Amino acid sequence: MDSSGNNQDFLPLLGTDFVEFYVGNAKQAAHYYKTAFGYQSCAYSGPETGDKEKVSYVLMQDKVRLILTTPLNSESSIAAHVHKHGDGVKAIALTVKDAYDAFEQTVKRGAKPYMEPKTIKDENGEIKMSGIHIYGDTVHLFIERHNYSGIFMPGFRKWESSYAPDPVGLKYIDHCVGNVGWNQMNTWVKFYEDTMGFKNILTFDDKQISTEYSALMSKVMSNGNGFVKFPINEPAEGKKKSQVEEYLDFYKDAGVQHVAIATDNIIDTVTKLSARGVEFLNIPTTYYDELLDRIGPIDEDIEPLKKLGILVDRDDEGYLLQIFTKPVEDRPTLFYEIIQRKGAKSFGAGNFKALFEALEREQDLRGNL
Repeated sequence: MDSSGNNQDFLPLLGTDFVEFYVGNAKQAAHYYKTAFGYQSCAYSGPETGDKEKVSYVLMQDKVRLILTTPLNSESSIAAHVHKHGDGVKAIALTVKDAYDAFEQTVKRGAKPYMEPKTIKDENGEIKMSGIHIYGDTVHLFIERHNYSGIFMPGFRKWESSYAPDPVGLKYIDHCVGNVGWNQMNTWVKFYEDTMGFKNILTFDDKQISTEYSALMSKVMSNGNGFVKFPINEPAEGKKKSQVEEYLDFYKDAGVQHVAIATDNIIDTVTKLSARGVEFLNIPTTYYDELLDRIGPIDEDIEPLKKLGILVDRDDEGYLLQIFTKPVEDRPTLFYEIIQRKGAKSFGAGNFKALFEALEREQDLRGNL
């Protein structure tokens, strides 16, 4: 892709439409996401709406939309996905102006088709959708919804629930991070460049992202308008096993490592999440001893950041605050990042060492380091 912008607009993206998880028990997972993360009931599909193969619950918080999908029979491809990977992300859906064209543009550039373009309709209008394969068993769906006014999409009905915990201030999906296998990062960087017109905006090598024991490499891919960003990690050689290797061992393939969700007040959001039982990585208090010397003045008091374990980093355009949950399943696979950007466009490179060491302590407890 050249930097003049000649090639990058063949796939205009409006943002992340939803992230769909294949899970063992969507009813219980939905309760967890409502209780712990403050998501709101949105829509439902299943046998009552005519779907005999699967059940799906749609949850929302501001612009974040999650779908939790469970198979209704053990022979389905969804059941095979859950059996192999445990609960995990199947689809990162992207909102587009033209789902048919998005499919054509990406497939003719080498993407492998997942869902042929189709139009689904009900009394609220129509949604057009299509999809392509990305790393592992993960897919991108292209969703065109400007001619639809219903709750979510045809086939779903409003999910009524008297149980509605308050939201915690989650605003939108900031980025989704993929873990790929040994020496696969550049393959997938090239895939995003060639088939989707993305650009590599940041690169971290194993010298920047390493501890005494383990290392990884990472490249951040961004679409033309910067609305959609996908960092891609691969393992690097170290004395012991990196968290990317641990992920690959347990997920049994490449897949989504974490979803980063933005907030306007990270101290308030993380305080609420912690009170509801969400567990975060423990950061040693020594991290805060020289924090202001390292990143300069910030608006927040250090004490609440220290108490909660929130990390801070600065780039040329401002600073960011971030924190990472422990894995949210029993397999040490998917986790969440909560991020508040105060001008910074980067991804917290200055925190990688502290974060890695925290991850390694958890790995060690699991006997996987």
